[in-house]
Amino acid sequence: MNPRQQCLDCLQRMPSSIFEAALWISVEHDAQVEPEQSLELIAELQRRISSALPLLPAAELAQPLLRHMATIGFQQDDVAQPRPQVALLHKVLERRRGQPLGLAMIALELARRLEIPLEGVNFPGHFLLRVPGADHSLDPCDGRRLYPKDCRELLLRQFGPDMPLKVEHMRTATPQAMLQRLSRNLRHLHQINDELLPALKDANRVLELGQANTSDYLARASLYQTLECPQAERFDLEHALLLSDDPVQRIRLTQRLVQLPSGRAVH
Repeated sequence: MNPRQQCLDCLQRMPSSIFEAALWISVEHDAQVEPEQSLELIAELQRRISSALPLLPAAELAQPLLRHMATIGFQQDDVAQPRPQVALLHKVLERRRGQPLGLAMIALELARRLEIPLEGVNFPGHFLLRVPGADHSLDPCDGRRLYPKDCRELLLRQFGPDMPLKVEHMRTATPQAMLQRLSRNLRHLHQINDELLPALKDANRVLELGQANTSDYLARASLYQTLECPQAERFDLEHALLLSDDPVQRIRLTQRLVQLPSGRAVH
């Protein structure tokens, strides 16, 4: 199987192996990556952290786990011009620096191995973690507890006052949603670093992993536009038009489609 198939196969397991699936995404971008090395590294990390955790019930160990990860160097990478390495899981594991989602994936894998209950929360702009049933979330970057007031402040800082906290912001992230979010992050990082073909791989994976939205089709259309593939661009603009419920956006999409060369969409 090729790396994409290996990634999807990891999702079909019961339970799904999110960590391994994300490693195969790394392989898709760099054939020199060996997932087995990252699995050995996470196993060694598990042994190290297991001996450092306090003697508490498993349900109380999620925050100590995250705090110990921060103590040994796992933290958010806040460089002004981020590179894809802040999202590629094997690099996050090696460098102990990365986006919240990558740090969360490592924490979730460690929690799984240590039998600590922990789940992902698909919060906008900053992926979070949570002990199932808890009244608070946890920041994967430092283990800080986040209550609704803190989550509202997170939204305010990242999106401004026009984005209120909603119930759907606190939903548990499925394995597919996590990998789709990782793929969107990588698509963006590759694109802003002018790595268009890798960005196209990520854009295709987003659509293959689950239901795509208007922004997903527009993002891939933008790549096809830059790569001068007008028929593939048309295909994505037509799908974005079908999904959009914004009247202004629909007018603009129609105008873009009119300007493209006519012909049967090939994709």
